[in-house]
Amino acid sequence: FLPLGTLHLARASRKMAYGKNKRLSKGKKGKGKKAVDPFTKKDWYDIKAPSVFQVRNCGKTLVTRSSGMRVATDYLKGRILEVNLADLNKDEDQNYRKIKLQMLDVSGKNCLCNFYGMDMTTDKIRSLVKKWQSTIECTVDVVTTDAYKMRMSCIAFTKKRQNQLKKTTYAQTAQIRAIKKKMADIMTKESTTVDLKDLVKKFIPNSIGNQIEQACQSIYPLKDVYIKKVKMLKQPKFDITKLMEVHGNAGSEPVVAPTADEGTKVDRAE
Repeated sequence: FLPLGTLHLARASRKMAYGKNKRLSKGKKGKGKKAVDPFTKKDWYDIKAPSVFQVRNCGKTLVTRSSGMRVATDYLKGRILEVNLADLNKDEDQNYRKIKLQMLDVSGKNCLCNFYGMDMTTDKIRSLVKKWQSTIECTVDVVTTDAYKMRMSCIAFTKKRQNQLKKTTYAQTAQIRAIKKKMADIMTKESTTVDLKDLVKKFIPNSIGNQIEQACQSIYPLKDVYIKKVKMLKQPKFDITKLMEVHGNAGSEPVVAPTADEGTKVDRAE
């Protein structure tokens, strides 16, 4: 048996538990909060492409404004964007190439980018693959003179020899092996002797693909030879001076000379 005082206490505590306030009198939680448009807290930044491309302003990007310990530029650096080469060079014949750019630095309201990779559109690759021919692909890892490590993939297709009547143009295994070796050698030679800026200049007109096509004519005639994909594996330590060399004067505003109508400053006579 419990003492009488302990029993009364137990009953009182049970009554308190039953009568717990469940926020019924206070109304809905968070009521009265105004819906703020998140875009009012964001700023627009211009995206600047490297100087190897004709169009330097390739787009705009958003970022939440700096507040407290949060710096907006830290959230812009490292962003990767994909741009069509036809838009960058104002040439519709290059619309099958996609260029990846990475934002590395912010200068005022400009985001300075550098080359990060390259790819081909799916519809272009599918238009090249046909029956009665061999598809030859080769992948090789290369390092440029300025220590950028990349993985390059090449694609090629066999074609009919002159005056050929046979329907098919299949290459033998030994021929495919020889063509792949030639591909790897040319890609390595062309990439390891130049820096990244000069290598991108070779990618734009597909000069490496044309070189492979010429070199492999003696083994088996090829057509539609392209650098299919370029993937960035490793980059050297970030250097602002090298980035500014790639961009030229992209970060600074051009100085406008006064026109004849505006006149020039004249010293006042005493």
